[in-house]
Amino acid sequence: MTGPGDPPEGMPDGAPGGGDDEYRSVVFDERFVRAARLQEFSADERLGEHHAPAVKSRHTWLRPGGSRQAVLLVLLIVLAFGTAVYMGIRHPYKAPEPARAQPLRSAVVPLAPSGTVPGATPTDLFTHSPAADYRIGAAGINLPTVQRSTHFSDDQIVTALTIAKEYLVRSSVDPATLTGGSVRPIRLLLDTGQLDQFDRSVAHPDDNGRDAATGWLVRFDPKLVRLADHNVRVNGTLNATELSADTLDIAADYTFVYAVQPAPGAPADGAGQHTGRPTPGAASLVTVRRELHFRINRDDLADHRLAVAQSDLQVGPLSCSAQSADALRPLLAGQRAGTDRPAGTDPYARGRANASLCGELSATSQPNPSHPIR
Repeated sequence: MTGPGDPPEGMPDGAPGGGDDEYRSVVFDERFVRAARLQEFSADERLGEHHAPAVKSRHTWLRPGGSRQAVLLVLLIVLAFGTAVYMGIRHPYKAPEPARAQPLRSAVVPLAPSGTVPGATPTDLFTHSPAADYRIGAAGINLPTVQRSTHFSDDQIVTALTIAKEYLVRSSVDPATLTGGSVRPIRLLLDTGQLDQFDRSVAHPDDNGRDAATGWLVRFDPKLVRLADHNVRVNGTLNATELSADTLDIAADYTFVYAVQPAPGAPADGAGQHTGRPTPGAASLVTVRRELHFRINRDDLADHRLAVAQSDLQVGPLSCSAQSADALRPLLAGQRAGTDRPAGTDPYARGRANASLCGELSATSQPNPSHPIR
C-alpha cells in the first residue's frame, strides 16, 4: 500500500522517492544549461508568439567553449596574416640600395724626351728596345697563380682576373680602340654605375681627373698618328686581393709599346709643343705604362663586368703641354720636345688645382737602332 499523500499508482519513475533514481547524482549546473543546443522559450515569449515553437536553437558561436575559441583563433590568424602581407607591400622602410661603383680617378703624366725621337722600321725599333722580349698583344697578359681567399673561391678569382684581362686587351691592344674606333666593346665590360661617367668622358673629355677618355682607354689622335704595326708589345703583372666579403681588387701594372707613324695629311707644325718635322717614312715607338685598379663584386662576376677605380698613365715621348684628355699625341721620329713646361701651380689658390705633371723620358728607354741593346 502506498503511504498517505502518495499517488494511487505510486511515485512516477525518476521522481524523488520513486523507484528509479539513477539520475539523482546528476547536477545540471549553469554552465551545463548554457551549453545546451536548444533553449526552451519562457512563458512570456510563448504568450507573445502564439505560433512559436516551444524551443529555440542557440547559436554555436555564442556558446562558451571550444567552438567559439576556434573561431576566434582563426580570426586572429587571418588578421595577423593580412597584416603581414600589408606590411610586406607597404612597409615604411626602404630596401637598401645596392652599392654603386665609385667614380674613376685618373691621371696622365707625359714623359718628354731630352733629345730627338729615334726613327726606323718597326722591326728595328722593337729589336733594339727594352721591349725586344715582350710578348705580342693578349699573350703578354698572363693570369697569375690563384689561391682561394677567405670569401672567394679560386674559380671566382680566376673569373675576375679574366674580366680584367679582357678589359686590358680591349682598351689597350685592340687596333680599333687605338685609332679612335667604337668604344662599345669597352663599355660592355663596365659596371653599370660607371656608364654615365664613361659616356661623359668619351663625349666631352676633360683633364679634371674624372672625365678624361684616356683614363679609360689608350687612344691616339687619328688625325695626327696611325699605327705602323698592329702588333703591340706587352709586359706586366696582374694580381687579385680581397677587399671585403663582397669585393675583389684587381691591380694591373702593364707596359704597352706601340709603333706609330704620322697620319696621312697630318700637319707638321706642333704649335710650340715640339720642334722639327717628322722623318718621312720612319716609325717611332710610344711607350705607355698603365697602372689600374679594378673593383669587382659578386654582381659584377655574374654580369661579366668591372669598375675602374684608378687609372695612372705614363706616356712618352710626349710634350709636357700636350693635351691628353681625349687622345694621345706623341712626338714622332725626328721631333724634339719644345721648351714648354707645365703651367705653374699656386698652392694658395682656392680654385681648381693644376694637376699637370711632366717627367723626362729616360734615354735608355728609347730604341737605338745603330747600337743593339745588351
